Amino acid sequence: MRHYLVTGGSGFLGINIIRHLLARGEKVRSLDRVDFDYPEKDKIEIVTGDIRDVDIVDRAMRDIDIVVHCAAALPLYSKKEILTTDIDGARNILAAAKKHGAERMIHISSTAVYGIPDHHPLFENDKLDGVGPYGKAKIMAEEMCLEYRKQGFCVPILRPKSFVGPERLGVFALFYDWAKDGKNFPMIGFGNNRYQLLDVEDLCDAIYLCATKDKAIVNDTFNIGAKEFKTMKEDYQVVLDKAGFGKKILGFPAWPMILTLRLLEFLHISPLYKWVYETASKDSFVSIDKAERILGFTPRYSNQEALLRNYQWYLDNLDKFSGQSGVTHRVPWKQGILKFFKIFF
Repeated sequence: MRHYLVTGGSGFLGINIIRHLLARGEKVRSLDRVDFDYPEKDKIEIVTGDIRDVDIVDRAMRDIDIVVHCAAALPLYSKKEILTTDIDGARNILAAAKKHGAERMIHISSTAVYGIPDHHPLFENDKLDGVGPYGKAKIMAEEMCLEYRKQGFCVPILRPKSFVGPERLGVFALFYDWAKDGKNFPMIGFGNNRYQLLDVEDLCDAIYLCATKDKAIVNDTFNIGAKEFKTMKEDYQVVLDKAGFGKKILGFPAWPMILTLRLLEFLHISPLYKWVYETASKDSFVSIDKAERILGFTPRYSNQEALLRNYQWYLDNLDKFSGQSGVTHRVPWKQGILKFFKIFF
């Protein structure tokens, strides 16, 4: 049994990796500024605090073997929150992990570091060009990880695609809400592009491989995504089919919708941010060959299976988050003016 610290343990990825580790007999400590309110709270150690607080991080890091750094301020947060959390927070975690003699720190980055690319699939050595504060902060955090690698510290970096599964709401809750209410769903573009997703359980598998394999093997950077995915229209249609109302994914010309969403975002009446709506009509997929070859990563879920698993969890737990909204993956995002447009679909 080894001792894990999961930063962002109260978040969507945090609780899923905690459950994954507990199922394998590992000892877990969570660090999050949000209260840990899951049934597993009696099975783990809980430190409540902010990763930007050096003293809190130092206390949370004592006696830790492996750090899984999931904590991050997501794109809907303010620029200041994103930069201080995703850069300064990562710096604190790295420094404390090294100081306290942790064996390794697994850094959860994002494929947002590739920006809006001009080719696919994307490989780990492709140019990094983050869009907005979130993408830029993720690149800067990766650069810090590379500096620690040069100092001999083991810092695997994972770049997951957008991942779904139990506890995931956020922007996906908007789609699931329209599906359960028997609505057609509008798509930016005509849905013929391929947009790779990832099931959170597959991401947890990749994290655990980085935690358990030899340091010389895992001390690298890996794309993580589903192996099987079709067009967006095909993948998302399975949820509408599951809902059982005979509704369809409806495609619309991309540029008029993008221009409209830019205006709505500027007016703060839309939950969608630039990286979401400007990539939604384009291909977006990464090569996972490196993770398959070096880590032995084997995704179990296709895009469609991941979406259906998440949608079923959404239906089963609707009463728990009904009426809630916010800017994290654990609550539905406010639909804003999109709730008005829903009437016409």
